[in-house]
Amino acid sequence: MATAAANGGLFGRVKSLDAILATAKKQGLHRSLGAFQLTMLGVGAVIGTGIFVLTAVAAQKAGPGMMLSFCIAGFVCAVAALCYSELASMVPVAGSAYTYTYAVMGELLAWMVGWALVLEYALGASAVAVGWSNHFVGALADSGIHFPAIISNADGLMAKVTLALGGAATPDLMTAVQSGGFINLPAILIVLAVTALLIKGTTESAMVNAVLVVVKLVALTAFIFLTVPAMHSANFHPFTPTGFGNLTSGTGYVGAAASIFFAYVGFDAVSTAAEETINPQRNVPIGLIGSLLICTAIYLLVAAGAIGTIGAQPVTSAAGAFLAPGSPEMAGRCAAIISSGATEPLVCSKHALVHVLQTIGYPKIGWLVGLAAIIALPSVVLMMMFGQTRVFFTMARDGLLPASFAKVHPRFKTPYVVTAVTGLFALVFAGLLPVGSLADYSNSGTLFAFAMVALAVMVLRVKDPTRKRSFRTPFVWVVAPAAIIGCIVLYAALDVTSKLVLVGWGGIGLIVYFLYSRKRSHVGQGIFEVPELDPDAPPMSVPPMPGAPAPGSRAERRKP
Repeated sequence: MATAAANGGLFGRVKSLDAILATAKKQGLHRSLGAFQLTMLGVGAVIGTGIFVLTAVAAQKAGPGMMLSFCIAGFVCAVAALCYSELASMVPVAGSAYTYTYAVMGELLAWMVGWALVLEYALGASAVAVGWSNHFVGALADSGIHFPAIISNADGLMAKVTLALGGAATPDLMTAVQSGGFINLPAILIVLAVTALLIKGTTESAMVNAVLVVVKLVALTAFIFLTVPAMHSANFHPFTPTGFGNLTSGTGYVGAAASIFFAYVGFDAVSTAAEETINPQRNVPIGLIGSLLICTAIYLLVAAGAIGTIGAQPVTSAAGAFLAPGSPEMAGRCAAIISSGATEPLVCSKHALVHVLQTIGYPKIGWLVGLAAIIALPSVVLMMMFGQTRVFFTMARDGLLPASFAKVHPRFKTPYVVTAVTGLFALVFAGLLPVGSLADYSNSGTLFAFAMVALAVMVLRVKDPTRKRSFRTPFVWVVAPAAIIGCIVLYAALDVTSKLVLVGWGGIGLIVYFLYSRKRSHVGQGIFEVPELDPDAPPMSVPPMPGAPAPGSRAERRKP
């Protein structure tokens, strides 16, 4: 531990970058990953979340125009990732965007980024848990076992809350009250299971990750081969029924892009591997752009297959008004359509890809695609919750959160307190909110954090231009502003509630910071730590990904 006088002022508390980098030097990471390995790592990390759980949400917002949404979200991710890579290669330690911001722009902004990451990770985990629940309940139904609706969704509860808050008693809303449930029990149970695994310290091996990647890719490839030949051009018209977008309702293909952004979460796995990459200046951009191009191509083919076979036009109310995906009114309208004997629209399905295959005559393969989602999605919940606990753990070690959050279990050597808190937070929202809303809330925090990373890259180029950078963002004065503008546009395209969630959560964060964290900050007291050197600290890196040599393997021993 080293001490130094903290800088004064509201934005003056900057954690020493040299102290942070001391950790990276101690870690002594080997460079062994090439462009192909990075690309495959990115593909494996990205595919498996949004495409399984958000296709119907995007279709309700944009119709067939959701294909444009995938392109827009992929572009914003690409420019943000290039900025992320420069800082990840310079500061390859725990804390993600929080640590980068602390080192460049000071404690207050770092706190706000760390606070926003709760929305990215914890609510993201909740969204994936709900997506898993939808596939699990659907698979049971296909097998002849009908899980009670009253404990498999919260549509009825949300409809009653809407009425209690003065909402109009429309036929769609009353249908939701009568047919909806009150809690999503399967989603809660999967969050509890993942929380228990994280406390125990169980992590995935590289082989398990590789198997899950293959499972996801095989399922999506089968979907593409069966649906693309069966497409009908008429189903693509009108292509953009909701237009460019409405900044109050989150509709349109830009609004759908703001939701679909969630489908790309995980690409930063490539960025954080920059320190282990051979020739990172060349290979990191190849890995980032290559993986995003491959994922976008797969997403576009899946979207085209779904749209072209059964159509993807948004559902409107009986009066012709737009219905927000995940709203009680939308749930009631879908229930009314299904009860009338009509074919369930794509936008109403809670397991869209499975529904498409069942509708066009491949029920068994549809069941297998659902099974692939059931197998793969819990690992995504685990990785998101893992990321959240490590950010909170780092903030606690900096003194910004209670010291109990940094307690390490005496037997499992994991931060069990913060893991339990994260699990409680995630299961409450997984049990009560629909997947689309959770994804949008998560995206609001992610977009804020990524914009701050892009800003930090530019600030550090000015403040410390001579510092060694293993990877330098190309055309930084074009790429970084493009990332910031892209994040702002997508945030503006979210619905009003999602915007207010970030604002309200940020306001709570400021209150906590000034009433508690600021006076307890280690940097504010002139204490600069390198917490990762603590032998009792839990592992601060994610489990090994496909493409990285296993510890102790021949490939690992051959590394220079």
